[in-house]
Amino acid sequence: MIAQNITDLRRRIERKCEEIKRNPAEIILIAVSKNFGVEDIKSAFDQGLRHFGENRVQELNLKYEALGSKITWHLIGTLQRNKVKFAVNTADYIHSVDSLKLASEISKHSAKSGKIQKVLLQIKTSDEETKAGLTDTTEILDTASFCKENMNLDLKGLMTIAPFTDDETTIRNSFRQLRKLKEDLNSKGYGLTELSMGMTDDFEIALEEGATMLRIGSAIFGKRNYSKDWKEI
Repeated sequence: MIAQNITDLRRRIERKCEEIKRNPAEIILIAVSKNFGVEDIKSAFDQGLRHFGENRVQELNLKYEALGSKITWHLIGTLQRNKVKFAVNTADYIHSVDSLKLASEISKHSAKSGKIQKVLLQIKTSDEETKAGLTDTTEILDTASFCKENMNLDLKGLMTIAPFTDDETTIRNSFRQLRKLKEDLNSKGYGLTELSMGMTDDFEIALEEGATMLRIGSAIFGKRNYSKDWKEI
C-alpha cells in the first residue's frame, strides 16, 4: 500500500509541477511519520523517500535510535523550550521556531553540541486559535535577524499550516501570505530558500504558491490509528 501510495503521490506532484512549469526535483517531499511505526518508515525509505517529519521530540528520538542518521529528520510540531536540547540532538531541520526565546534556546544548545541547526520560522497565517506561529511584523523581523546573525543557526525558510477549511481561496491566501513574506525578507538580504507548506489535502495549491517542502502523511501512510501506540504498529 505504501509503495503504491508513494507512486501515486509522485505522479500527482509531477503533473502539478508540469502544469505550473516547476521542476519536481526541486520539491522536498517530507513523509510525516507521526504515529506510524518503524516498519512503515522503512517501507517508505525503500521507495526512495529520505525526508521524514515528526511532531513530537520523544517519538523523533526513539525513531532516530532505531533508524539513525541515514534519514533526514524534520521536527514539524510545536517545540517546548524544555525539550530543545533533545530536539537538537536528532533533528536536521526544526520547522517550528515561533518565538525569539525559542530561537535563542535552540542556539544555546546547538552551540553546546557544536552544531549548526537548520531552522524555519513558523508563521501564523490564519485566525484559528489552535494554530501557532509568529504574527507580529516586528517579532518576525527580530527573530529572523537573530537567526541570520547567529553562527549556530542556519535560517532556511518559513513554515505555515493552512486553515482547516474546504475554501480554496482561504487556503491560497494563507500560502500566498507566506510566499510574500519570504520575498520581503529576501529583499532585505535573508536569502531564504524554503517554503514549508502544504499537506495531503492542500499540497497542490501550495505548489502553485511556491512551496518547496511538502509535509505529507496520510497520502503516504494511510489513515492514522490513534488507538494504538506507534511502537506496536
